[in-house]
Parts: sequence; C-alpha cells; structure tokens
Amino acid sequence: MKIVFASNNKNKIQEIQSILPENIKIVSLEEIGCFEDIEETADTIEGNAILKANYVTEKYGYDCFADDSGLEVTALNGEPGVYSARYAGKQRNDDDNMNKLLDALKDQPDRSAQFKTVITLNLKGEQHLFTGIVKGSITLEKTGDQGFGYDPIFQPENYTKTFAELPREVKNTIGHRGKATQQLIDFLNSTK
Repeated sequence: MKIVFASNNKNKIQEIQSILPENIKIVSLEEIGCFEDIEETADTIEGNAILKANYVTEKYGYDCFADDSGLEVTALNGEPGVYSARYAGKQRNDDDNMNKLLDALKDQPDRSAQFKTVITLNLKGEQHLFTGIVKGSITLEKTGDQGFGYDPIFQPENYTKTFAELPREVKNTIGHRGKATQQLIDFLNSTK
C-alpha cells in the first residue's frame, strides 16, 4: 500500500517510514508535485493535522495522512504546544527553540512535560484521528545528538536519557509519534 504523507520534513518522513511495516510506503508531497508550504494556522495540534490532510485531499485528490506534534510544558500552561516548531520565532531553529524553553524554565521546579502527536488520516472519504502522548520532563541542559526538535532536552518517564540519547528504535516504540503511528498502522491493517 502507498499513501501520501502530508509533510516535507525529511526527518519526520524518515522517522515515520522507519516505524511503518514494509507493506506501507510513504509518498511525499514532493512526489505528488506539492511544493507549497501548507500553513499551520489552527490553534490546536489536532486542528493543524486536520488542516494539512484536508489540504492535500482537497487540492490534489489523494487519500493521505498528516501529523502535527507539540511539546506541552506544565509550568508554561501547555506552551509551546501548537507553536513548538516556531516557539523562538518563525525564522528560528531547534537550538533557538530549546534555548528559549530552557530560559523560560530556569527558575521552575516543575519541569514536567509531554509530547503529543495527532495523525489525521483521510481515507475513502472518511477522516480518522490517532493520538500519541509520551510524558516526561525537561532537562536542565541539552544532551545527545540523535533525533531532532526538542529531543536533546526531553527525558521520557522511566528513562534516564533524553530522546536524543536513546536509540531510534526505543524512541519509535515509546515516543508520541511512534504511538500515534502504531494506531494508524493497526487501523490500516484492519481495513484490508
């Protein structure tokens, strides 16, 4: 089975393809001729996932799935949340985002947080949502060089290492994107 994944983020495409079984292949936006940046204008993670999937289905006519993820920090009332990718500003990068977050938490004793991913699947005229959450905490400093985004400062519950220090297979199993993707896989396998 081939299905369009509404993303141009090569890290995300690679991560999700590594979780999917061999019988499910991702078709990228580039491969269907979609080079525009799909604006993430919703005010929730669910809303952005729906917006991206609907954009591809309505404009290109493909069944597809899209995801959106965010880091929700308890002491910051759920921030950066839906703004995780652009927390330090639209033209900023992962390091800028992590530095801003670490600075915002420097006097906070509560460092609890959770990563959340929502996947929206548009398939045969129906829409399905899958949610993955992993709880953890924000470390005092960046450690590790695996992964992307906030991985060097997020330590999942019951682990002593950050996502950026854990092997990809472990992160894919316990992580938010992995959990949501597994629900997607189970659903696709049940519709055969």
